Amino acid sequence: MFNAFKFLFKMAAKIRLQRHGSKKRPFYFIVIADSRAPRDGKFIQKLGTYNPLTVPATIQLDRQKALEWLNKGATPTDTVRRILSFKGVLYLKHLLRGVGLGLFDDATAMEKFTKWSAEHDAQIKKRQEEAARSKRTRRPMPGRKPERRTEGGSGSEG
Repeated sequence: MFNAFKFLFKMAAKIRLQRHGSKKRPFYFIVIADSRAPRDGKFIQKLGTYNPLTVPATIQLDRQKALEWLNKGATPTDTVRRILSFKGVLYLKHLLRGVGLGLFDDATAMEKFTKWSAEHDAQIKKRQEEAARSKRTRRPMPGRKPERRTEGGSGSEG
């Protein structure tokens, strides 16, 4: 009897980005795929999305699914590893490993994670506000033409 679930563990699963969007407008799905499958080809499961064009980049990720796949042995690509780290999945895996080794209990691990998550969310909100503020200062006033700068200041060389 063929068991598809056993087959998944025999192959090397990767957590990778699958490119979508038009030319010069990338948008990515974060997926689990066989390492031998092409980049935009067949995948096993979709974990979330990543849009690098927004400031800051928009990331939607199912932490639980990502954690399950990491525990099953799926290896993330470099970019996805940074995304998982940013979202706290790798930190949560680290904490749960400590629970498994008996260093602390589940409650302590979840407390540490929620504390980290609150600090991280505050930093993200601060970055978003700074980006919005700098965007407002760069935008020219409506109804005014931007000033042209010339070399030398006065316009006549003498």
